[in-house]
Amino acid sequence: MSSTLARFILTSGISTQAGSTARNHASLLLTPRARKFTSTAIPLAQKSSEELLVVVGGGAAGVFGAIRAKTLAPNLKVVVIEKGKPLSKVKISGGGRCNVTNGHCTDNMILAEHYPRGHKELRGSFFYMHGPVDTMSWFSDHGVKLKIEDDGRVFPVSNSSSSIIDCLMSEATRLGVSLQTGKAVTTASATSGGKFLIKIEKRTINYVEYVEADYLLIASGSSQQGYSLAAQLGHAIVDPVPSLFTFKIEDSQLAELSGVGPMLVTHWGFSGPVVLRLSAWGARNLFSSGYKGMLVVDCTPDLHIEDVKSILNKHKHRFVKQKAVNSCPSEFGLVKRFWKYILDREGLSEDMLWASVSNNSLISVASLLKHCTFKVTGKGQFKDEFVTAGGVPLSEIVLNTMESKIHSHLYFAGEVLNVDGVTGGFNFQNAWSGGYIAGTSIGKLAINAYLQ
Repeated sequence: MSSTLARFILTSGISTQAGSTARNHASLLLTPRARKFTSTAIPLAQKSSEELLVVVGGGAAGVFGAIRAKTLAPNLKVVVIEKGKPLSKVKISGGGRCNVTNGHCTDNMILAEHYPRGHKELRGSFFYMHGPVDTMSWFSDHGVKLKIEDDGRVFPVSNSSSSIIDCLMSEATRLGVSLQTGKAVTTASATSGGKFLIKIEKRTINYVEYVEADYLLIASGSSQQGYSLAAQLGHAIVDPVPSLFTFKIEDSQLAELSGVGPMLVTHWGFSGPVVLRLSAWGARNLFSSGYKGMLVVDCTPDLHIEDVKSILNKHKHRFVKQKAVNSCPSEFGLVKRFWKYILDREGLSEDMLWASVSNNSLISVASLLKHCTFKVTGKGQFKDEFVTAGGVPLSEIVLNTMESKIHSHLYFAGEVLNVDGVTGGFNFQNAWSGGYIAGTSIGKLAINAYLQ
């Protein structure tokens, strides 16, 4: 396939606004389809002036939000509750290197276009309050050297996610943030006094903790825990579905093309950045169709169909004595294996000379290059597939504070919201931005309460 990537258009009900963002030229045509507990472990605030923030979720958004709140309000008691290992997605992202953010999107309007869910809402104050440059500065100021790769992805110079994890954990410890693991917040309700009564269950033994918090930040990623808590507190939930996944393709000849092009060929179908971005923009429609349909790929996106025909015709007359399979027009930028695949699909033998290729075959090859179809039979099991489309609607959140419009002092950040980005560091940037804004809002309220 061509190494040049252009826009893509999603049809059959999927928004075409993805066009300027994904930079590949493909379209997708879809085919429709009781436990007992004991008492408490988290001590309540001992001083009347000391307030408590409970953060649900020890991922990027939760930890970053906790750090920011504690930085602004040192007298605020901050407790992060995490049922598994803290920063587990940070650890495995980017193949263990952690794609921190994207360094090529300094224009916040362009940055917002990389979010299939959120591209309209995030054009406002969200990234202006904390964008990629701010993220890179924060980690650099805290001792993590970063690098921007050619495609814009930002990684630690160490090429290890441990650099990011160690930085966040060290800063949380230094500030006095309490991180409690192996626990899950299972219920939450607003009290008449404007606080939150939350129930925390231990995973390994049967007991419960009841805590009254002044502030509640739900940053639990795509965990059902966060959706349940949000619903208990009166929020709607957009049904979550997978985003960023590979395509299973029904084509026995594809196996010979493994690794070809920006749309990577695997033993089961298609992967690579182009496919992952396409899956993100079409996530809901793909889910509705049972992940079945037709993938249409333009292999020469910078050329009009008539130009393709003209190039093929000129090439034929220039190289009449050469085998067609060994002589692909350079204007197409195709690797030899994919060129052979195209000719095989048109029934042109490996021994056929250009002189023997009929005009009708040239037209057929040109059409296939501009409109190469593949039957999608399902969703691949991509190992890094952990991004979800869905969650708390952004319409129920004040984005310049991340506070709930339903309950004051209730905040959300990260993937628990109906926001998801394409690959390239955009999902982590959503986490850093949301966590920072929520932490800032909480910290300012807490320090004002302390000073009163």
